[in-house]
Formats: sequence, structure tokens, C-alpha cells
Amino acid sequence: MQAWHVHENGEPGEVMRLEDAELPTPGDGQVLVKVRAANVNFPDALLCRGQYQVRPPLPFTPGVEICGETEDGRRVIANPALPYGGFAEYAVADSAALLPAPDALDDAEAAALHIGYQTGWFGLHRRAGLEAGETLLVHAAAGGVGSAAVQLGKAAGATVIGVVGGPAKAAVARELGCDVVIDRRSADVVAAVKEATGGRGADVIYDPVGGEAYAESAKTVAFEGRIVVVGFASGTIPSPALNHALVKNYSILGLHWGLYNTKNPKLVQHCHEQLTELAARGAIKPLVSERVPLAEAAAAVQKVADGRSTGRIAVVMEEAAA
Repeated sequence: MQAWHVHENGEPGEVMRLEDAELPTPGDGQVLVKVRAANVNFPDALLCRGQYQVRPPLPFTPGVEICGETEDGRRVIANPALPYGGFAEYAVADSAALLPAPDALDDAEAAALHIGYQTGWFGLHRRAGLEAGETLLVHAAAGGVGSAAVQLGKAAGATVIGVVGGPAKAAVARELGCDVVIDRRSADVVAAVKEATGGRGADVIYDPVGGEAYAESAKTVAFEGRIVVVGFASGTIPSPALNHALVKNYSILGLHWGLYNTKNPKLVQHCHEQLTELAARGAIKPLVSERVPLAEAAAAVQKVADGRSTGRIAVVMEEAAA
């Protein structure tokens, strides 16, 4: 089979190599999965750089989210078990963690349903308790993680404010259903949020960016608001002023979705059932902006690493594409 391998840490476009490889051998409790589509995630770039919380031994194959087919013909969603990731013709996954791919979504869309939407669902519902009628602010609203949160927020009956960088991403955020779109490159985010909310601020803020975005969140969160810390795509990890959280009476909520796979896997299954139902009635649909062949996977990961993508980029196998 063909598989992308990382032999040394660095930028994805420089260290990912497409090579011939032997079929991986599943371990106990694992299965071999034929990859139909693999979604590109920011953690794939972090894995290549050696900056992710999980550091598989070199060489490894990145690709943390796939739609594939098991040997008995089931179409499934899986998080491959590294070092045998999804940017290959075959991957390995834990059999207990396989989820049925929704019939309402094609392979690329199904591959993009898992991490971003599970993170959004847990962040907005399990952690922040988002209610209908509340205002949700989503940073990087046109990106893969942000676009999922926007759709889930609208499905929950919230008013959604999307913050983006540039007019092209602003157009995507509007198409996703944002009620208000703020281009941080041309507008003062804090002033714009206060204007949009009548000075009250946002009830829930979904932040996969960190850095300056977090500073803006602290200035725009409402009384009894909740800031959900999802990641640090900016590369800067903020240091919150806890006295500020006390004075303004808001909560800072951390979210590490991957922990639920070991701490409460039944809740992951429940979430998938909720997402499948939402997809079946058209309330959510992963925004797959590009579908590329396996040979272009490294360039796709680099594009996501550089922040030049909108929605999701999916690596689609030729046979599945046909």
C-alpha cells in the first residue's frame, strides 16, 4: 500500500513523504480499516512538528480522523491508532471506538463529522450548557473546528457571532449561518461584539485560537458567561487573569475531548447519535471546502497548518472518489 510517513519532525510540507509500505498489523482489540477519506486536522500539523500531546514513534503516518471500511464491509468513522494514521490506503483503529458513518453524509463529510463536531457538541452542551436564545461567539468561525461550532450553535437555537480573518472567510461564515460576522482584520472585535449585543456581551465563547482571541473573549463575555478553551491555533497559550473572572463573574472551561474516549466512552457514543440525527435532518453538514487525492495530502496538511483553509480539507481515495 501507499502511506505518508514522517521520519523527522518539522513542517508537514517538508517532512511528510509518500512511500510504499507493508499493510499494518492490528494489535489486540484493533481492526484494519480501508481508508475511504481522511480529514485534515490542525493536530496533524502539530504531530508533524512534534508539538502534539501525543508523540508517536518515528516514522509514523499522520491522519487522525477517517471514514473507512472494515473487512466485514461496514462503513465507519474512526480515529486511527497511531503510528498507523489515516493518510494511507489502510489504517488501524480500536474496534471498540468505531462509529457507524451516517448515511446522510458522503465519505469526505463523514470523515469530517467526528473530532470537530464532537468537540463542538461537548464544548457547547456538556461544558457550557448553551441554551436556546443565548448568544454564542465563535472564533475562527470559517475554520474546521469553528464551522462545526457555528452549525451546532444554530441548531441549538443560539444567536451566533462569527469572528474571522479576511473577506473570503467572512463570506463562508455567512453561508454557515452566522447572524453577525466580524472580520478581525478590518474591525475592532471587542467594539463590534458589544455593539451587536447591546453592550451585554456573549453568553458562550468558543475559542480554538488562544492568544489575542482569548484576550478579546475576556473583554466581551457576558455576566455569567462561559469561555470554552478548545485549543491554541494561534500558537500562543494565554495566561488568564483569575481576578478578572471573579470580578466579571464568568467561567473559564477547558475542553479536552479525547479524554472522554477513556473517561466516559458511552457519552461519545451518545454524542455521535445526536450528531447523526442532526445530519439526517440537515441541521448540520460538514463544510468540505476541498477534496484532494492521497498524493496531495502533505500540501493539504501544510495549508491547514498555515491557516489558509476554510472548513475542512479531505483526502479522498481514488476508488472512493470514483
